[in-house]
Amino acid sequence: MTDATNPAPQPTPPSSGDSTPPAPPAAPGYGGSYPPPAAPQPQYSAPQYPASGYGQAPYGQAPYGYAPAAPARPTNVLAIVSLIASIAGLSFVPLLGSIAGAIMGHISLRQVKTSGENGRGLALAGTIVGWVGTGMWVLLIVFWVIWVVFIIGLAASSGSTTFS
Repeated sequence: MTDATNPAPQPTPPSSGDSTPPAPPAAPGYGGSYPPPAAPQPQYSAPQYPASGYGQAPYGQAPYGYAPAAPARPTNVLAIVSLIASIAGLSFVPLLGSIAGAIMGHISLRQVKTSGENGRGLALAGTIVGWVGTGMWVLLIVFWVIWVVFIIGLAASSGSTTFS
């Protein structure tokens, strides 16, 4: 505790042989009282907007400058069915589902173009997957027929062998 009867403890000088105490710190550079007087602050007010429709709208109203939201366009149902049939044609309903998906995809592409509905990507995907699935099943059938013909030809050319 420091007061008039108990002075603050003084730091001990380093023992390097020099017995002179260190110099006190320099006085602050300002010439007035502490704290310095504050500069006057400018007064701000709310910005004034021109009457051209910009700025903040009154509470409870739609903001200025925005168009009303357009109603959502429906998705073409045939496009969805086309994609589902094409995917089913790859596994559940071989060949028939792929052909149906490809045909429905072409029809729904035409409907989307004329009606303005959403679903062009679904119709396109249904058409592509349908034709790819059809091609895969046709190739599988062709290879199977060639294999059967090869086996039958191999059996016929071996002649009759009897084991006794």
